[in-house]
Amino acid sequence: MNDLSCLHPLTHLLLENRQIIDPLEKQRFLFPDYERDGNDPFLMLNMERAVDRIFLAMTNNETIMIYGDYDCDGIPGSVLLHDLFKKIGYAPVQNYIPHRHLEGYGLNKEAVTQFAKDGIALVITVDCGITDVEEVALANELGVDVIVTDHHLPQVILPPAYTILNSKQVDDTYPDNMLCGAGVAFKLAQAILLRGKFAHIGQGWEKWLLDMAGLSTITDMVPLRKENRMLAYYGLKVLRRSPRPGLQALLKDAGTLQAQLTEEDVGFTIGPRINAASRMDVPLRAFELLATNDAILAKERAKFLGDLNDERKSEVARMVKEAKHRLKERVLREVIVIGNPNWRVGVVGIVANQIATEYDRPTFVWGKSGSHDLKGSCRSDGRVNLVELMCAVDPGIFIDRGGHEFSGGFSVTPEHIHTLEDHLVAAHATIAKKEKPEHAYVIDAELTIAEVNERTYTAIALLAPFGVGNPKPHFFFRQVVVRDVGLFGKEKNHLKLTLADDAGKTAQAIGFFMTAESFVSADIHDGKKVDLVATFEKSYFRGRPELRLRIVDIS
Repeated sequence: MNDLSCLHPLTHLLLENRQIIDPLEKQRFLFPDYERDGNDPFLMLNMERAVDRIFLAMTNNETIMIYGDYDCDGIPGSVLLHDLFKKIGYAPVQNYIPHRHLEGYGLNKEAVTQFAKDGIALVITVDCGITDVEEVALANELGVDVIVTDHHLPQVILPPAYTILNSKQVDDTYPDNMLCGAGVAFKLAQAILLRGKFAHIGQGWEKWLLDMAGLSTITDMVPLRKENRMLAYYGLKVLRRSPRPGLQALLKDAGTLQAQLTEEDVGFTIGPRINAASRMDVPLRAFELLATNDAILAKERAKFLGDLNDERKSEVARMVKEAKHRLKERVLREVIVIGNPNWRVGVVGIVANQIATEYDRPTFVWGKSGSHDLKGSCRSDGRVNLVELMCAVDPGIFIDRGGHEFSGGFSVTPEHIHTLEDHLVAAHATIAKKEKPEHAYVIDAELTIAEVNERTYTAIALLAPFGVGNPKPHFFFRQVVVRDVGLFGKEKNHLKLTLADDAGKTAQAIGFFMTAESFVSADIHDGKKVDLVATFEKSYFRGRPELRLRIVDIS
C-alpha cells in the first residue's frame, strides 16, 4: 500500500473537496489497481447467457455482426470486439457502423433485413439497441439473434433480444452502473476470455484493449469514479504505448506526443476526429483508422479525418456566425430555436452548445439532411431539463425526441418548425427550473504564484485523469501583477499573460479563444493587479515541457 503520510497537503485537500475522506478510499482513488478495481464481468446480469450464445456461434461457425454506434463510444467499442475475435482467431465476424444521417441512431430495419439476407446469425450491438424494440423483433422474425450491449437508460418495454447487457437494468446488481458502451463491451470481452481459456492468448492480453475502453470512457463523459476511474487511468497508460498505426498516425497528424497523452488530448484531439467521420462523412472511416494494422492506410485515414475535422470547425464557425447575426435581429425569448435547411445536421449539436452557452438559455438548432423532416439537437446548462421541456410540448409537434438533462435530439416536420419556439416557450413556463449557480466552477484552494511549480503540479496530477465526477481543480490567485499581455495562434485569438507576485516570481497563463477584453471587470494591462482563477497544465508543444496556468476567470 502507498503511504498517504508522504502526500502533499494539497492532495489531501483536493480529495476531501471531492468527499473522499476515508484513508482506504483515498488509497483506492489515488492508486487505481486493475485487479482490485475491475469487477468480475459475470456479475453483470445476463453475461453468462451472452457468452454461451457467442460460444455457440463459434462452435457452429455462424457469422457474427458487430453493430456499433457511430460516435466515439460505439466505434472504439466495436474496434475492441473486432480485435478480440481476431485474437481468438474466429474469422466469420463483420463490423457495421450505421450512417448518422441516412440511417440514424441505433438498429434500423433495412440493415436488419439485409443481415438476414446475408446469412448473419448473431448481431452484437455496441452502445445502442436498448430502445430498439421493433428492430429487434424484426430480427427475431428473420431468424437473427441479437445480443444488446448498451449503457443508455432502459425504457419500460425492453427489446425482445436474445439477451441484454446493460448494468442500468432494474434487476442488475453489477457494482457500477455508469460504464460507457465500450466499457460494457470490454466486460463482455473479459468474460469471453475467462470462459474460453484460449491457450494461444496470454493471461492479461485483454489489457491491450483498454486503449479503446479508456478512450470511450473519457470522451463519453461518464463519471470517472469506481470502475470507470480504473478504465480511464489504465486506458491512458495503454494509449500512450498503443502500437495501433491509426492512433499513432492521428496523433502525429495532430502534433500531439503519444507518450505524454492526457485526458484533454483524448477529449479535444482524438475524440473530435473520430466523431468528424460520422458528422461529415462515413463513420466506417474512423473504425478503419483504429482497427487497421496497415501503416499506409492508417496515414491516409488520419489525414482524411484531420481534414474532415478542420472542415467541421469551419462549418460550425460559419453556422454560429449566421445564427448570431440572425439572433441580433430577434427578440430573445426563454428558449432559442434556430436553424437552416442548408445546415449540416451532423454538427448542429456543437452549434447548439455554443449558442446556449453564449446566450444563457436552452437552445434548439436544426438542419436538413436527405429526408423530408428536419432534425436537430438541443443543449441546456441543466437548469432546465431538456427531456422534461420536450415532453411538456403539446403532442404531435415533435416527430421524435429524446436525450437527457443537458442535451438531446429531435425531429419535426417543416410545417411545425415555424411554431416550435412558441410551443417550447409555453412549455418552459410550466416546468420546474433550477437556480443558476454564481459561478460555473468551484475554487479548490487559494495559491500564490510562487506555488506554480513542479511540486504543486505533481500533487494535483495524482488525482488525474480528470473529468465528470472528478473535475480538474480550480485555484484562486489573489492580486497578481500583470507583467505582459500577448496574443498567439494563427488568428491571434488566444490570450497569453505573464503574471508575477510582489517578490518577482513569475508564471505563464493562457486562455484559448480569449482576449483581455473577454473580462469586462478586469483591467488587464502591464503593471495592473488582477484576481485570477486558473487550472494547472503541462504543455509539450514542439516536445518542450512547460508548466503553465489555464485561465478560467479574471477579475
